[in-house]
Amino acid sequence: MLRLLTIEFHKLKYNKASKVLSIIYFGLLTSIALIAAIKFDIGPVKFHLADAGIFNFPYIWHFNTYMAAILKFFLLLVIVSMMANEYSYKTLKQNLIDGLSKKEFILSKFYTVLAFSLISTLFVFIVSLVLGLIYSDYNEFAIIVSDLEYLLAFFIKLVGFFSMGLFFGILVKRSAFAVGAIVVWLIAESMFKGYLFWTLKSAKNTSEKVDAIMQFFPLEAMANLIKEPFSRLGAVKSVANQIGETFTKSYSVEFSNILIVSVWTFIFIYLSYALLKKRDL
Repeated sequence: MLRLLTIEFHKLKYNKASKVLSIIYFGLLTSIALIAAIKFDIGPVKFHLADAGIFNFPYIWHFNTYMAAILKFFLLLVIVSMMANEYSYKTLKQNLIDGLSKKEFILSKFYTVLAFSLISTLFVFIVSLVLGLIYSDYNEFAIIVSDLEYLLAFFIKLVGFFSMGLFFGILVKRSAFAVGAIVVWLIAESMFKGYLFWTLKSAKNTSEKVDAIMQFFPLEAMANLIKEPFSRLGAVKSVANQIGETFTKSYSVEFSNILIVSVWTFIFIYLSYALLKKRDL
């Protein structure tokens, strides 16, 4: 494993685009801390985001992993360009000539996906921990370590998403087309979801039935791992109660969603290997 990772990081070391995108990604992750500095001071209206509770433990694990997951597209570009460069610079063929099997080649890419996902998760953990220790109103150890499952969900989400990018990178051999294919997939899932709402509009509990079907689609399953955290805020709930609205949704990380994304990850990696094995290089 270490040998294969060394090969991949050696390639990335000399890829300027990958280094720039990685720096931008981790820079943006760090910029989550800047949210704490946002203040509104308009006459009698004074509002400080950090005082709204977004950095309170354990809510911060939910909020930061959700926000950080939005930025995953920057690392996706690194993953797909990493695969596209193998074809452009013919390093794939050279690796196979040098004795690397196609299975080891795919494993080297998957290990890189795991490494990027793990580093990102650790980075978010450190940033969140520091922000929480500075701004949180609750610093008891039991509260700090609760809801850490959002970090696991974040890791699983990244692995699944990057594995999908890896598959499309191998399938179309061009990074721009690979990203475009994922966008098309996203649009297709959204259109199918809309179609389900239209066909089931006369049925009871339409939303629940649509969600029960859509949860098995890859991008929807990844989205379900970390649900939006904003309606969970005490201030938002207070406003909702005043206008007669209540939120009954579950914000917890469901094992079923982890399992579905894990299965899709296996499918994408297996299809990548099957495609590479069949393809004449």
